[in-house]
Amino acid sequence: MNDALPGPEFWDLIEPHTGTVTHVQPTARGFSTDLTAVVECERGPVFVKAVPNRPGGRRDSLVREGLINPHVTPLSPPVVWQAENDDWVALGFEVIDGRSSNFRPGSADLPTIADLTNRIGNLPLPDVARDWAETRWDRFVADDSEVALLRGDTLLYTDINPSNFVIGDDSAWVVDWAWPTRGAGLIDPATLVVQLIAAKHDPADAESWAEGCDAWVKADPSAVDVFVRATVRMYRAHAERFPDQPWRKAMVDAVESWAEHRGVTVPAA
Repeated sequence: MNDALPGPEFWDLIEPHTGTVTHVQPTARGFSTDLTAVVECERGPVFVKAVPNRPGGRRDSLVREGLINPHVTPLSPPVVWQAENDDWVALGFEVIDGRSSNFRPGSADLPTIADLTNRIGNLPLPDVARDWAETRWDRFVADDSEVALLRGDTLLYTDINPSNFVIGDDSAWVVDWAWPTRGAGLIDPATLVVQLIAAKHDPADAESWAEGCDAWVKADPSAVDVFVRATVRMYRAHAERFPDQPWRKAMVDAVESWAEHRGVTVPAA
């Protein structure tokens, strides 16, 4: 084990599930996970995500991912074990063989990306998610009537991006269900539109891919406009807070171009 990996107490925690560990290949860490790695072990390879067992958002997120997993497979790789002690919380996932998707114009992945987004929107809302109301856009809308347009009973994923849509030879998956919520069905296809524009689609083309999603087709255009305005304000606030992260300004540019396409005006604060 190298110094970047957890200490012995972690490997003691997962050994009942893995048997003897023979090799650990860390992967790129997400913003909320201390360890993501493919672990080669006596009982076969497993993809492991783990965070310190301390109160707060990172622990809550991993626990929520474990709770939602049975309801989102086979769209997501299944969790094959869960483990927790005083120091760590860990999930072991079935290993999948695939690559990050390509969101850029002309990509052969685009039909699969649209299909995955639609499949997310058609998942039943499980009881475990009924109290997970989506509130991240609330402070960026004008009033309670706009908040109401973003509420609903659809299971939301909300983290659509090329890294989280994984394409294999015969299958495709949506990984990293770090913060599923319950809200208006338009939110996930609208998030897809934002990501496609950020990947250099023009707004009309990006919206045409969202048209493959049932929730988008059914959405009230005025509710979509509320989402657009709120998202512009959200990304502007994030870019102002983190001026040293240029990708945030790029996201502002993307969603502002979408607002212009829809004729939505969002004055500067």
